[in-house]
Amino acid sequence: MATDNTAIQVRRTFERVFAQGDLIFEEDDAGDVLFIIQSGEVELSRRAMTGRHTIATLTAGEFFGEMCVVIGERRTARAVAKRETRLLELDGETLEAMCIDRPEIAIRIISQLTARLIESERRLSALGIDDLLRPMVRALLRSAESPSEAGVRFGGNLKDLANESGLSMLEAHHALQQLLDQRVLKLVDDCLVAEDLDSLSATLETNS
Repeated sequence: MATDNTAIQVRRTFERVFAQGDLIFEEDDAGDVLFIIQSGEVELSRRAMTGRHTIATLTAGEFFGEMCVVIGERRTARAVAKRETRLLELDGETLEAMCIDRPEIAIRIISQLTARLIESERRLSALGIDDLLRPMVRALLRSAESPSEAGVRFGGNLKDLANESGLSMLEAHHALQQLLDQRVLKLVDDCLVAEDLDSLSATLETNS
């Protein structure tokens, strides 16, 4: 009975309701809570130079925003309710207490995180290198700065390039590593640099 009462109190204390179209949090916001979807639907999206890209649509039983709680990272996406949605909001301390009191919660979270990692690895394996290089090269060309004696530098970080290319962080890292291995790109003072844009553009034909 005590466990049931605790569950009821948690729902009463931390449950939040969002109407269709309501913003749950914005990309790059600071945050210290994660959300578990009780009912409804949530769309996660990231901004890029060409617009906003939807990266996931989540439904009841799924959770999001966990990276802020686990490693203190800022929000990596925008979260919006696609229809009326009820969420369970948990801070790190509450989540830890719940996982200690009910280990099945921790197992469920670990299982979902593992499933996401496996899905990312499967997608990466299914994609040929051409499928990664083409969108990455186009993203780099769009972010190119004015040429200098050192070559052409590219603005943005890995997250920006992943968003702009429509790739996951893992896929974007893999594509950039290929370009570095092919010596199309090099790192200079922690910045990506190409000798010229023609050599970078040529990879679109070489890998087509």
